[in-house]
Amino acid sequence: MNSTRKQNKTKYKTVDVDGLDIFYREAGPKNAPTILLLHGFPTSSHMFRNLMRDLSDEFHMIAPDYPGYGNSSMPLVGEFEYTFDNMGEIINKFVEKLGIEKYSLYMMDYGAPIGYRLFSKHPQRVQAFIVQNGNAYDEGLEEFWNPIKTWWNDKTKENEKKLHYLVAADTTKWQYTNGTRDPESVSPDNWIVDQAKLDREGNVAIQLAMLYDYKTNPPLYPKWQGNFRKYQPPALIVWGKNDYIFPEAGAHPYKRDLTDVETYILDTGHFALEEDGYVISEKISKFFSARPEIKGEVKKIAA
Repeated sequence: MNSTRKQNKTKYKTVDVDGLDIFYREAGPKNAPTILLLHGFPTSSHMFRNLMRDLSDEFHMIAPDYPGYGNSSMPLVGEFEYTFDNMGEIINKFVEKLGIEKYSLYMMDYGAPIGYRLFSKHPQRVQAFIVQNGNAYDEGLEEFWNPIKTWWNDKTKENEKKLHYLVAADTTKWQYTNGTRDPESVSPDNWIVDQAKLDREGNVAIQLAMLYDYKTNPPLYPKWQGNFRKYQPPALIVWGKNDYIFPEAGAHPYKRDLTDVETYILDTGHFALEEDGYVISEKISKFFSARPEIKGEVKKIAA
């Protein structure tokens, strides 16, 4: 990546979707190829701040916060259905409200099941996948998920309490530092910002609702894989191999169903962008440059 490249300012916006304020970051020229960036747990569009800066001269980049996350509205559990189906609907309406006609999906963690719902609904809109530690195969759900699967199969208060550690400050920090080569290179702003959002009254219930609903995703894997085989979007896999939550095993099965796949296994953890953001930016730039049929088109219609 050229160090002299022009960086476009990131703008911070909000749009109404079904009565909810959906916050999003936007950077890059609107007639450039659009990348829709879908964040994971427990973070927000904040995780893409550096990537958007680095690639804003080549791409039109849109990164929304889901309801209950980041700077978007946070209705309580009794006021909003916190499911992956509903998140997919909200983000689909968000995309339509912004007038985005074609886009590539950058999906991380929770962003993968949300993104693959968008792809299932409108496969013709999606031009490519960028997958960072986001699962679509049974191979990627290993030891970390065992107590969660126990809760899915036996929804008791006792089993739920065993999972409350997932929203604790130490765990939020661990998600950013575990598996990294150099933990001191990861800014503490990440877990401080995320934890401040988790500590809002009512947010723990939101995170537990989403975690419980994650059980709806594995039964959809065969459908998603069938869509991969049918529509064959080119895919760039950039995966932190030391991720305990979504381990490397989840990165490789994509090759079973997609014919145009580039896979890069990075020596880092769950939030690979924090330690290897520059590497990932380079991979994205080269991936799209090698596919001019995507990069050469205008991806955004007039709003």
